[in-house]
Amino acid sequence: MEHWNSTLGSGFILMGILKDSGSPELLCATITVLYMLAMISNGLMLLVITMDIRLHVPMYLFLGQLSLMDLLFTSVVTPKALMDFLLSEYTISFGGCALQMFLVLTLGSAEDLLLAFMAYDRYVAICHPLNYMILMSPRVCWLMVATCWILASLSALGHTLYTMHFPFCMSQKIRHLLCEIPPLLKLACADTSRYELMVYVTGVTFLVAPLVTVVASYTLILFTILHMSSNEGRQKALVTCSSHLTVVGMFYGAAIFMYILPSSLHSPKQDNIISVFYTIITPALNPLFYSLRNREVMGALKRVLGKYMVQTHCTS
Repeated sequence: MEHWNSTLGSGFILMGILKDSGSPELLCATITVLYMLAMISNGLMLLVITMDIRLHVPMYLFLGQLSLMDLLFTSVVTPKALMDFLLSEYTISFGGCALQMFLVLTLGSAEDLLLAFMAYDRYVAICHPLNYMILMSPRVCWLMVATCWILASLSALGHTLYTMHFPFCMSQKIRHLLCEIPPLLKLACADTSRYELMVYVTGVTFLVAPLVTVVASYTLILFTILHMSSNEGRQKALVTCSSHLTVVGMFYGAAIFMYILPSSLHSPKQDNIISVFYTIITPALNPLFYSLRNREVMGALKRVLGKYMVQTHCTS
């Protein structure tokens, strides 16, 4: 089969989800609203956690990192998809595709690990409150955050370099919303079976292992909650944990569907829909589920905005 030189050619064509949808204009408007919601809500979370010293505690350190990851994650994919549709220009260069893949893998893997650390943080806070500041000291928390970023970026770099070294066939069309490993391997003109096994093993490591940690943590939390004497405390803990598990289920479910299930069990159209969940929908919903329903966060938001309004009034 004839190959095309992807490094010197025009790159790839991202078919995306908008082009082949039944109502592309409506879907484009919906994605735009979700992207704006993700930018505003995650931006506010970062602002509040940075500005309010009362939120400089482990739980909000993790929430700030989650907001940062979500903001970057959706910005790597969504603006490109929207501009492609509006300009009817769906091409992406070889280097651009590699960069997008690296960033998506880094941010996605880092969020995988971060959600597991956040579940452990809640476990320690609820099940071992007296030892919380010892087990979750600032040094430990920053070490956890650094671990997320370092492991994720190293894994992403290896996968990006190896994926992009394959020779690709004459077809440059990627039937997907973004440059990811599974749809790109379908264009390769070489035997990718061994590498697909490697991708599967990495997927299990970065998805299933953290998911087990999340499930174990929240199972122990549930047992502790059920033995609480205070009905108010029990209800507050249940509401918090249920909202966390909703987000975790959406993110891990979509990622497992994409990277662990055999490709024969899902079509490119299903992959496109699933990719929207973890690149657009989840980043928009995370602040609503995790943070903006929290009284401490809302109180801090009012204080920060109130302080800004007073400063603006004084200067004017």
